[in-house]
Amino acid sequence: MEISAGAIKELRQRTGVGVMDCKKALVECAGNVDEAIDFLRKKGLAKAAKRAGRETAEGLITAYIHPGAKIGVLVDVNCETDFVARTEDFQNLAKDIAMHIAAMNPIAIDREDVPAEVIEKEKEILRAEASTSGKPEKVVDKIVEGRLEKFFTEQCLLEQAYIKNPDITVKDYLYATITKVGENITVRRFTRYQLGEVLEGGN
Repeated sequence: MEISAGAIKELRQRTGVGVMDCKKALVECAGNVDEAIDFLRKKGLAKAAKRAGRETAEGLITAYIHPGAKIGVLVDVNCETDFVARTEDFQNLAKDIAMHIAAMNPIAIDREDVPAEVIEKEKEILRAEASTSGKPEKVVDKIVEGRLEKFFTEQCLLEQAYIKNPDITVKDYLYATITKVGENITVRRFTRYQLGEVLEGGN
């Protein structure tokens, strides 16, 4: 059956579970959101959202050097205990995220981390592009809003399609690992280096 984007969005907001898992749950439950919540709880996926507020003070700083040694990444991934930080699941997650950053070059972890001036500049560019269509202002606003959403999904790490499995986002992968290890996990910060890139100030 066809599942509406609105139902998926509502289920995500109520459970914090990834898009693909929400869609599967809704298909299983004939589009009933309340039944889908129970379905996800039984699978343990809804627990990941509940863990999201718990403090993460342990973890790893992981390095990844892309073949050819022209791109390198350092990423700080945190969890609740040193025990989980030493597990294979957590370490694989950290390595995979570092590799993903090297390939996809996100500008921020999530949309809340994108500087306001970057968003305003992007809005200006998008509005200038949309205005050439000659459409009414309200329509232009909708176009800008839609394209800004696309900008976030392309530029923010957690919203990007995961490089090893484009059917899910990096956040989906993160939540799946949270469910598996039983602790909250967060990506705290990252730095991506590329040989020959121009630094701020032109140096």
